[in-house]
Amino acid sequence: MQAVFQHVRGVVSATSGYSGGTVKNPDYETVSSGATGHAESVQIVYDPSKVTYGELLQVFFSVAHDPTELNRQGPDEGTQYRSVIFYANDEQKRVAEAYIAQLGQAKVFRQPIVTQVVPFEAFYEAEGYHQNYAKLHPYDRYILFNDAPKVANLKKDFPDLYAK
Repeated sequence: MQAVFQHVRGVVSATSGYSGGTVKNPDYETVSSGATGHAESVQIVYDPSKVTYGELLQVFFSVAHDPTELNRQGPDEGTQYRSVIFYANDEQKRVAEAYIAQLGQAKVFRQPIVTQVVPFEAFYEAEGYHQNYAKLHPYDRYILFNDAPKVANLKKDFPDLYAK
């Protein structure tokens, strides 16, 4: 997901990490066990004069992942892969919940949206080898099959939001 948001106009940074669990300073090994309660996450810092929170939500729900898969994204399974939005304030919560309701009413997806909307508490940056993985390993099979198509869809579906 980091690769997608790194290509969104107005995103200042997208950092891979972990959020939503009970363990302080988790690492990949403990998070991937599913025992920490953390979800693999991307912390997004953006310039609201260039991209809105609503536009980021559109990207999240349209190309970044499948919001109908419970505890799974593509080939990855477990609670650490759950679909979740960590909101920073009441306005973000309101907008996210309203957008999810709108998508549900419009029946955009065949299955119900299972994305959780929960308050942000802490973010723990993932290890260095997880940062910019798609950029550093563009020919890795995982990237070729899972991430590169998402970036291509961002460019195709949201050309005004796409940044090289």
